[in-house]
Amino acid sequence: MTALFGCKKKEFEVPSNYYEVPATSETAVNMVVEIPAGTNHKIEYDPSTNSFKNDMKDGKIRVVSFLPYPGNYGFIPSTLMDKSQGGDGDALDILVIGETEPTGKVLEVKPIAALLLIDGGEVDTKILAIPADPEKQVISPDSFQEFIIQHDAIRMIVENWFLNYKGRGKMQLQGWRDDSYAYREIEKWKTTNE
Repeated sequence: MTALFGCKKKEFEVPSNYYEVPATSETAVNMVVEIPAGTNHKIEYDPSTNSFKNDMKDGKIRVVSFLPYPGNYGFIPSTLMDKSQGGDGDALDILVIGETEPTGKVLEVKPIAALLLIDGGEVDTKILAIPADPEKQVISPDSFQEFIIQHDAIRMIVENWFLNYKGRGKMQLQGWRDDSYAYREIEKWKTTNE
C-alpha cells in the first residue's frame, strides 16, 4: 500500500509501522494523527494491521460522550511510556491545536506545553503542540509562557476537556509544565536514538 500524505514542505510515505516513524525530524517533533480535531470517535492505531480502527468497548464502537476532541489527537512515534518507569505503557500522547488533519497523517509539530494527569492511578502525560508549519497554525506561541499569556482560555478548555471526557472524576489533574519539560518528556520516552 503506497500513499502520500503531504504538507507544502514535506511529503510522507505511509510507513510499514507508524510506531517506527522517528520521534523527531531536523526541526520539529513528529506526531501521528489518530483522532482528527472535531470528532467524538475514539480511533486507535493497530500495528498488527498497520491501520487505524474505531476503538471498541463492550462490543460497540467507542464514542466519547462529551464535546468533540478540541485538537488533533494521537501519539509521538518511537516513544513508549514504560510502565516500569511510571508510564502508562503506551506511546506518548499529543494534542495539536490546529485545523483538522486526517487520521494517519504524520504531522511536524512544535510542543508548547505538557499536561500531567492521573488516569486509573497512572501518570498520563499529554503533550500540547501546534503545527510546525506557520501556514497551518491557528495560534503561534513560541513558549508555554506566551501560550498562557495569549491563550489561557485555550489552556483552560483543554484542561477541562481532559478532566471530563471520560466522565466526571475519572481523571485527576497533576498540573501543567512548560515547553522545555515537554521536550524532556519526549527525549525521556524515546525508544530509538535518532
